[in-house]
Amino acid sequence: MESAHAHRKDEHLSLAEAEFRRHAPVSSLHQVRIIHQGLPETKVANVDLTVDDPIFNFKTPFYIEAMTGGSQKTGKINAQLATAAKETGLAMAVGSQSVALKDENAIDTFKVVREINPDGFVMANIGAGHTAAHAQEVVDMIGANALEVHINVAQEVVMPEGDREYIWQDELANIIQTVSVPVIIKEVGFGMAKETIGQLRDLGVQYINLGGRSGTNFAVIEDRRNRAMIAEHGYLYDWGQTTAESLLEAQLVADAPTILATGGIQDPLDVLKAQILGAKAVGVAGHFLHTVLNEGTEGVITEIQRWQNHLAKLYAMVGAERQADLQHVQTVLSPELKNYIDQRR
Repeated sequence: MESAHAHRKDEHLSLAEAEFRRHAPVSSLHQVRIIHQGLPETKVANVDLTVDDPIFNFKTPFYIEAMTGGSQKTGKINAQLATAAKETGLAMAVGSQSVALKDENAIDTFKVVREINPDGFVMANIGAGHTAAHAQEVVDMIGANALEVHINVAQEVVMPEGDREYIWQDELANIIQTVSVPVIIKEVGFGMAKETIGQLRDLGVQYINLGGRSGTNFAVIEDRRNRAMIAEHGYLYDWGQTTAESLLEAQLVADAPTILATGGIQDPLDVLKAQILGAKAVGVAGHFLHTVLNEGTEGVITEIQRWQNHLAKLYAMVGAERQADLQHVQTVLSPELKNYIDQRR
């Protein structure tokens, strides 16, 4: 019989898919319009999608973001996603491995990712409330190339069994200084403000995933788990900054860490827009989860390959042959988004 921790992972999975079907996400990046130029003077064949970063130099600038693991069911999905990552050359992050620190039966549901994809770029994942020793343990568990440490105050507040102490900065600094692989500090869908980005920079953080609102909403999911009071925290369902807002916030930070983005990414155009706004790489979670649940491993492989093909054409359409060229692409913001960033300057 699986543990309560494993059961929670299954609940997260089923509720995330149910929410996706009930309210298909609308990307906040729809508030960003790219100015079309009719003479790009480029060739699709010349496009190189490689990420311009010494560590995260992925061949494709999007990757499979942290989603799952910890139960028999979610372990099978991790295996499917790992197969897709191997076949398409994508990097992949696993879901929170905190459960595997408490239940040894959960370890294999994460290790399967490395077993299937021995040469791929794999990211481990742990919550900010854990020690540096725990952080190294989850890295070693899957032979990870990097570590995501997620900060998730809003989710913890809504969880009936969630943490009620959020004193994290000292241990985050310790993790960054001692863990054997590069560390990404990641939000889980509530975005980041310029103040938080600045604090993380001052702690020595070199990589941040903004994890903006508009994708999987853990305030909703945790309330759905607490069936007796389904909308108890309904006033928090729009808490935080969207992905688009978070990317603009990061532009206001001097000497900001390298930015990655996730949250509501629905198509290759979202990937392009996020990169234009400053993201080095873009994580995709809910869309790929929905695809693998409904179309299986081959379905998600086909979808990833379609995105890779389309993104190369989008690069060419805006006159970019590589990531550095995207800084020259012109955009306009919706009135709402322009008003937001004007107030935050």
